[in-house]
Order: sequence, then structure tokens, then C-alpha cells
Amino acid sequence: MTLRNQTSVHEFILIGFADLLNLKSFLFVFFLSIHILTLLGNISIITIIKISPHLHTPMYFFISNLSLIDLCYSFVITPKTLVNLMLEIKGISFLGCVTQMYFCVTLTIAECFLLAAMAYDRYVAICNPLLYLVVMNKRVCILMVTILYIASMAFAAVHTSNAFSMSFCGPNTISNFYCDPLPVLKLSCSDIFINEIVLSAVCFTVLSISITAVFLSYIYIISTILRIRSSEGRRKAFSTCASHFITVTLYFGSLVFMHVFPSSHYSLNKNRFVAVVYTMVIPMVNPMIYSLRNNDVKQAVKKVIKIKQSS
Repeated sequence: MTLRNQTSVHEFILIGFADLLNLKSFLFVFFLSIHILTLLGNISIITIIKISPHLHTPMYFFISNLSLIDLCYSFVITPKTLVNLMLEIKGISFLGCVTQMYFCVTLTIAECFLLAAMAYDRYVAICNPLLYLVVMNKRVCILMVTILYIASMAFAAVHTSNAFSMSFCGPNTISNFYCDPLPVLKLSCSDIFINEIVLSAVCFTVLSISITAVFLSYIYIISTILRIRSSEGRRKAFSTCASHFITVTLYFGSLVFMHVFPSSHYSLNKNRFVAVVYTMVIPMVNPMIYSLRNNDVKQAVKKVIKIKQSS
């Protein structure tokens, strides 16, 4: 990633929640609680899947990667937000902003692609159950995850270098609690027309690929489930997709609201609220969705508890 040196800005100010000073203590406790729950939930999911042999299946391989992404997400966004809530000067260095944006964008894109891969996994499991373990073998799963991580890092490199390839002469105030690409780009004193097109193209490409893959997978899944004659069979088939469908709806819904609808259509408060949802709340909620609605995970947790009690 090459960044131009034609800039007089050496740090940015993340105004974030500066207009909510009277809620500073509450927000600190709230976000800290979310951070702790996110760490506990995702580490627990990864650990349970790792130590439970019957969970060593393609579906849980993808779920453990989802938990890993959410875990990293929490470390990239929340600690700096907590620090800034307690400081009068809410600054982040130029390099720090570049680094935070790169990892944030990488993880966002990785989660989009991973949810698409999970949709394909559910499609194979429901539409071709006899070939499931053949099609979704260990090598294929690892290859899919490797490709999506590499693609995410490549897209993030384009996204981040595009945002920071311009000159920054001031002001240096970012209207968010993290280094969001569009607000950073708006601070440039250069012509950003081409850069906005590139940024929009990256967002459109990632979202269109991911949402199309999910949409097509669910069309085939639903058509297959509706052909199942027994109500019990339909219920079981739907239950295997329920957790993923909830996660997809929450995640893509918030991303589309943030990046597709023009910013003039909603206020800063709504923008900030949606950003909190997909950067903090969803990484905390995902482990709950996949554990509370999943009997295999519940049984694995019970076995672990029994082993600990007996020892």
C-alpha cells in the first residue's frame, strides 16, 4: 500500500460520541460489557468446536471462523472507542487510522464472504445431503476460507490506499468513532471524485457478490424444503438455516443501510447507531444465535461441564 506524503495532518480526531458527554460513563460501561461478552462468547464457541470431535464438520468450521472474525473485530474497534470515551482529546495517529481502517475493512469484507460461503454450505447440506461430505470436504473448506481471506485483504488494500492516497490539509475531525473510509475521504483537500467512485465500486462488488450468493442459495434451499412432505422434516431443515438467516439479515441489513443509502437520507445519530450495531453488537450476538439455537452446541457445552464436574 502506497500513501502520498503530501499532507500536513499527522493525526485525526474521532468525535464519535463527543455530543453525548452526559452519557460518557454509561456508554463506557455499555461498550465494555459488550466487549467482554464478545470475547467470552466467541472464545467459548471456538473452544467448544475445537474440543468436540462431533462438531468437526464443515458447518462448524465456518462458524469457528465467523467467531474468529468477530473476535478480531472487537479488538480493532472497541478498545480505541473505550479510550476515547474517557479522554478529552480523542485523537488517533495517521498511521493508526490507516491500520484501523485496513483491518476493519478486511474483517467486514471477510464476514460478508464467509456468510456467503456458509449459505453455500447450507445449500449443499439441504439440496444434496448424500454428497455433502464429499462436496464440502476438509480441503474444499480450507480452500474457500483461504481464498476469502486473501480476497478480503486485497479489497481492503484497495479500499484503504484509495482513502489515504489523497492530500490532507485539515480539518482532521472524523464524524464517527472509528476510521470509516468515506468520512476520512471527505477530509481530503484534493479532488475525491475518482476516489469516491473506487470506494463505491469496492462496496458494490463485495455486497453484490455476497448477497447474490446468499440469495441464490436460499432460493434453492427454500424450494427444496417446500418439497419435503413431512412437517417434521421441513422443521428440521428450516432449523439448520435459522441461525445463519438471522445473522445474514442483521449483518447485511446494517451494511446496506450504512453504505448503500446516501448519507443525506439519515442523521448522524442513525448512522452512528447502525455503525455500533454492526461493529460491536453483531459480533457479540452471533455466538448467542449459534449456541442458543443449536442443539449440537448445547450438548457439547453440557459434556464439557460434566467432564469438569467429574474431574
